[in-house]
Amino acid sequence: MLAVGPVQAGDGPMPIASPTSVSAPPSTPDRDRARMNQRVFDQVWSEVQRDYYDPSIHGLDWRAVRATYRPQALAATSDGALYRVLDRMLDLLNDDHAGVAAPAAVRRQDLLRERHPIMGVTLYPEDDGVYRIERVRTGSPAEEAGIRVGWRLRPDDNRWSPDMDVVDGQAIALRFVDDAGALHDVTVMPREMDGLPAFVADRSRPGVLVLRIEGFEPGLGDWMGGQLADLPADTDVVLDLRANPGGLLMEADAVLSCFLPDRQVWATRTSRSGRASVLRVQPGCGSLEAPAPNALAVLVDRSSRSAAELTPAALQEAGRAVIVGEKTAGAVLISQDTRLADGGRLTLSRADFVTRGGIRLEKRGVHPDITVADADEPASAAAPDPALDAAVATLRRREAADRASPPTSPS
Repeated sequence: MLAVGPVQAGDGPMPIASPTSVSAPPSTPDRDRARMNQRVFDQVWSEVQRDYYDPSIHGLDWRAVRATYRPQALAATSDGALYRVLDRMLDLLNDDHAGVAAPAAVRRQDLLRERHPIMGVTLYPEDDGVYRIERVRTGSPAEEAGIRVGWRLRPDDNRWSPDMDVVDGQAIALRFVDDAGALHDVTVMPREMDGLPAFVADRSRPGVLVLRIEGFEPGLGDWMGGQLADLPADTDVVLDLRANPGGLLMEADAVLSCFLPDRQVWATRTSRSGRASVLRVQPGCGSLEAPAPNALAVLVDRSSRSAAELTPAALQEAGRAVIVGEKTAGAVLISQDTRLADGGRLTLSRADFVTRGGIRLEKRGVHPDITVADADEPASAAAPDPALDAAVATLRRREAADRASPPTSPS
């Protein structure tokens, strides 16, 4: 997601887990539940009608949509049931940025960088409530249980849902389906682990600085500036945006300011009213006074979204970086979050976005210069990383070619 100002985006991948056993919900909601259902539904429906970036709402009869889904929402007997109704309604927009997160999911996301109970699985919602595993954390209970990237969870097969809290030491029985259709019954025991850092610098390869960005979170630009300050000009830089769900628009601009000239145009956003605003690079790369001159590659994959797409797109169009990996997700609109009455969250697209070259990345994605199949980040530091290897090799080939080319004489 992209967020404007201090609001952080995010209906993208989210860690999930649940208690072992779940008591059967009542057949009808009690009065308090029904009232809260009404407040939450009306808040979501009204915000789409009032603030969605396309005032025509893609031609949908939004009042008819309300008549269809509101009774279902009011009849929900749990957070899971309510948020499934909201998801079905928002799916009508065919917009990856339009989504809701239940209160428990919001609580987990708020603790993402802190020590808290986890399974160690990152999921992304697909159609019909199915979740695809996008990442398995190294050393986590999920890895120990043998869970694999690419497996899918179907709610009908499990007694959990993302609207439930994670409980330390409470076993979770889950059933997964792999790409071949085989079932995998797994039991996971959540435990407390430290949150993953949002930004990591890896200098383990001679002559290469790898900057791993988990999300475009507050402080990214300052951190980037600190890493690039006094970096030798012959050190290659690799910006790793794989499995990055996006984040703050201002931090995306800050990253661009580390490599592009001040005031350079890099995109245009168009609001609901039709007013277009040109986006220009603004100073934001910490104390760095000029763009870093280092050769640059950017790693992306199918799970790179939003700010993790517009950033490589701008660098690619400017001829400033080589993009390596897989085509990105194509989820590039400018969104903001709204806290819902029950503590859940609505993420909604508020503006359209095109690159400086006039390309609308939504549903299209960024196409890499160098394609590497299955470019996912490796499961561990010791595992092979063909995408990173390809990025480093490409930069070194280009540098060798530049050295072999005679300098151009001024006319």
